[in-house]
Amino acid sequence: MSFFERHILETLIYLPMLTAAVLVALPFGARAAARWLSVASGLALLVGSLYVFFVFDRSVDGFQLVRVLPWFDPLGIDFRLGVDGVAVLMVLLTGIVAFAGTIIAANVERETKSYYVLLFILIAGVYGTFVSIDLFFFFFFYELAIVPMYLLIGVWGSSTKFKTFDRPKEYGAMKLVLMIVAASLLVWVAIIVMYNEAGLGTFSIPALSEFALSGGEGGGPGFSPEFQRVVFPLVMVGFGLLAGLWPLHTWSPDGHVAAPTTVSMLHAGVLMKLGAFGIIRVGMLLLPEGMQDWALVLFILGTVNVIYGAISAMAQTDLKYVVGYSSVSHMGYVLMGIATMDPVGITGAALQMFSHGVMTALFFAVVGAIYERTHTRDIFVLNGLASRMGWITAFFVIAGLTSLGLPGLSGFIAELLVFIGAFRTQPILGVLGVIGALLTAVYILRLVGRVFYGERSGEWDGVRDLSAREGFAMGVLVVPIVVVGVYPGPFLDVIAPGVDLVLAALGA
Repeated sequence: MSFFERHILETLIYLPMLTAAVLVALPFGARAAARWLSVASGLALLVGSLYVFFVFDRSVDGFQLVRVLPWFDPLGIDFRLGVDGVAVLMVLLTGIVAFAGTIIAANVERETKSYYVLLFILIAGVYGTFVSIDLFFFFFFYELAIVPMYLLIGVWGSSTKFKTFDRPKEYGAMKLVLMIVAASLLVWVAIIVMYNEAGLGTFSIPALSEFALSGGEGGGPGFSPEFQRVVFPLVMVGFGLLAGLWPLHTWSPDGHVAAPTTVSMLHAGVLMKLGAFGIIRVGMLLLPEGMQDWALVLFILGTVNVIYGAISAMAQTDLKYVVGYSSVSHMGYVLMGIATMDPVGITGAALQMFSHGVMTALFFAVVGAIYERTHTRDIFVLNGLASRMGWITAFFVIAGLTSLGLPGLSGFIAELLVFIGAFRTQPILGVLGVIGALLTAVYILRLVGRVFYGERSGEWDGVRDLSAREGFAMGVLVVPIVVVGVYPGPFLDVIAPGVDLVLAALGA
């Protein structure tokens, strides 16, 4: 391995941490310097993520770019980094959304430096989770990505006013953090009991995966079927909550609505993917028989996500709540794909994670731009915006068409693969998933017609369209949507070795 290949994964963790440290050292009045430094760091992270994507060897299964630094030998904890195909795609997703988010964050005027500091701590946690192949550090970075959310929402977020009551931003922040942290305790319990049950004296995911595959002496299963049957639900619920798993999804729309724009982009774009990624990395890889026992339950809950989220989005009057519930619905496709335990379905789930991440980040960027200009998100108040906000309309329509699965955009190929996997394994649930896609088309097209192409109101004659900076950030998000939709081959090739690794664990 070259020097860059050997150190690239740790660089993706260290760089945002270093950026946060430099930002802390800047004078409080240096807003411009903080913004330029943050955008430059975001660009460097995107370049590093692209480097990982292109140097990853598609022909080799297992973890690549492995880097091991001893950390605490008595417990077998090492700073162990590595990526498989699914992780590579998530690293690229993080780079894209983080870069676009740092550009959009330039709109923040209050305590700009502190905002960026917390943002980069969150980004470091996300990268660390995706590239850690040691369970201890996997969980450490997982928690690191969650904790800054409370301050980012509670300080820089916005409260929501309904006709009959107000919902303060602190409510959304506290609900989000408490529910996710409570669920992560289940994950921590599962990690500890797996560590003790294996008796290997290491938290290494490759070592534990090999133990789960070949077992100890006698060649039997590493973890007994009874053990896996009991422990897997801890992993499924613990990680599933962050993925928006019904009925534990309620924190997500409230958190989305209260969060500032960049935080909503990162929250929906990458944080929710940590949950689905955790089910794949920990649940499927280390507890394959538990996954087989509980797959149908996960499949049913994922299907409920799709239908319930779409119906709930249809009933909302707040533009951000519509996108929030839409996000819950589309994460249901990810859970369905994972639960198929089918190579096509799992591939679709991974690609849906990427597609949904970019698409939802674009959605929230556009909604944030609309709110900054009109100071409302009420879809019955907003109307005829296309005549005054041409670029905003164009970007929202692209995100909407991706959401409903228009051929030529990334959502189509991702959902198609999930549906094929679903029909191969659970045809009835597959049909329900397709109905969910139909409901998505209904509320997206209705929303576009009402908000952007409805009767023009003179109230919005003075509003301005996107600035060049905002347009560039949204363009960064549009590029992967179109590229994946038109030419998905390179992305599917990257995912394949990671899917093979999971299928080998499942014995498929």
